[in-house]
Amino acid sequence: MNEYRETNRGWIEVVCGPMFSGKSEELIRRLRRAQIARLGVLAFKPRIDNRYSEDSIASHSEQLIPCIQIEKVSEIMDHIRPDTEVVGIDEVQFLGPEALDVCRDLSARGIRVICAGLDMDYRARPWPPLPELLAIAEYITKMAAICMVCGNPASRTQRKVLGGDLVLIGSQDSYEARCRRCHTVDEGVQTEIF
Repeated sequence: MNEYRETNRGWIEVVCGPMFSGKSEELIRRLRRAQIARLGVLAFKPRIDNRYSEDSIASHSEQLIPCIQIEKVSEIMDHIRPDTEVVGIDEVQFLGPEALDVCRDLSARGIRVICAGLDMDYRARPWPPLPELLAIAEYITKMAAICMVCGNPASRTQRKVLGGDLVLIGSQDSYEARCRRCHTVDEGVQTEIF
């Protein structure tokens, strides 16, 4: 182990934004770079997200990196080995408020933690635990997509099907990226007043 690794103090990185902004792709890129650096890397995703792959974090652009599926964020701790130096967590918004404590614990152990997830739900409301993770993270990357209505930078996720629970696993069949001006909820009510 080199000197850098022996003195690493751990930190938290958050990659957030709407659907189709490249969050998972950026997470995969960072994890691959850590693998190239011969760091001990583990990747996780919630079992609920099985859109593209059961055993990999997958981007909409079909990039993959092997991962461990988990029901609860606390399961991550069962997989940590002495040589684990980087932990990637995709779709962290599905893991609830306990994700905050797990990320803190991992970083306190000297592990680099990279979380990717939606910072807002389809109604443009902050989606815990992302606001809390953003507050304690050392590094934050806010991604933007392209608005499917006007072509401007999109910061919101538009649900194309009405009603339902907060969590609806889907892709382009159920969601699209929208800017602040073009985003609406349910009966066409805009999320911002202009």
